[in-house]
Amino acid sequence: MENNKKEKKQTGTFVVHVKHCENATWQGEVTWAEENRKKQFRSALELIKLIDSALNMEEK
Repeated sequence: MENNKKEKKQTGTFVVHVKHCENATWQGEVTWAEENRKKQFRSALELIKLIDSALNMEEK
């Protein structure tokens, strides 16, 4: 069956600055270029969650 819903492709530009690598993961800062927002992250998982929430926020 064909899906007729058009999904908007989520895109964004993120600059990731890894400051440390401890406990087998990254710590640093991510900048969302389109919004000029900076956030600190303490793990790679937290980085992914920040990027995901920024893209979901842009969709709304």
